[in-house]
Amino acid sequence: MGAGALGFHHVRLLRDLPGIEFTGFFDARASRADEVVRELGVRSFGNLDDLIVASDALTIVVPTPDHFAVSRRALSHGRHLLIEKPLATTLEEADELLHLATSKGALIQTGHVERFNRAIRAALPYVDRPLFIESDRLAPFNPRGSDVAVVLDLMIHDIDLILTLVSSAVESVAAVGVPVLTPFVDIANARLTFDSGAVANITSSRVSRERLRKLRIFQRSGYLSLDLGSGDGEFYRLMGDLNLAELMRSPQQLEAFVERIALSAPEGEPLRLEFEAFRSALLGETPVVVDGRAGREALAVALRIVREIERTLPAAEGGGRSGSRRA
Repeated sequence: MGAGALGFHHVRLLRDLPGIEFTGFFDARASRADEVVRELGVRSFGNLDDLIVASDALTIVVPTPDHFAVSRRALSHGRHLLIEKPLATTLEEADELLHLATSKGALIQTGHVERFNRAIRAALPYVDRPLFIESDRLAPFNPRGSDVAVVLDLMIHDIDLILTLVSSAVESVAAVGVPVLTPFVDIANARLTFDSGAVANITSSRVSRERLRKLRIFQRSGYLSLDLGSGDGEFYRLMGDLNLAELMRSPQQLEAFVERIALSAPEGEPLRLEFEAFRSALLGETPVVVDGRAGREALAVALRIVREIERTLPAAEGGGRSGSRRA
């Protein structure tokens, strides 16, 4: 459902995915639907209900404010769904979708595609109780996704990753942000403190000149540096026989006490891997990788960040826009 910039790639990959029969797609814009049909040679449905009836499972790639209404419509027919992030715009909407899915025996997978990033897949075996995580996600302005705050558009990717890496509840949130090009917050910074004592510092911007997607993870065993843009990463692991007393006596080269490990994982387009995981879950072969509950947890933290930004924004803007629509 939806064949915009991202939806086009859903159609492109699902069309050729082994193990499923691709029924087609629906887009409310007839001219856009015609373009996709011409370019990809797939079937376009004339209305949403016909697509729902013809399918066992669907991916939801409509604008974020429409996630709830479209997903609820499909779930009422018992259809399994992969819903692009964020799962919904409010926790009440998310809870209703999860309840409806349970009552209908339907699966929900949330489209947190960065879980399938090669750098993340390579780093996971080395992650061991992170103490501090720093995340930067910067991008030039793109109208797609600008109908919500950057927290729900971009930062939520990193919120989901950090929740996965830390595996602990968020204790407190501090955040700031400002609108620049839209009525919503376009650049934001959040500091999360977890029950485990871990701390995460997250910066997201959609008004940057360059693209940047980096994640740094500090833990007692060493430091991981991940470039999510390239899919590469390194683990700087402390030597097992490190002599701290000797290290404190005089400066030493990094190589004297740190082992550098280049991180690697099998190649694979993250979106395709996400669809393969969805297919495997539908066939009962594996659990859902990013289920609806995980999507709700990321949304809950994102909305806490949005509320904290709204609390501080009026003072920063001298009593300007309240930011009530920024969630």
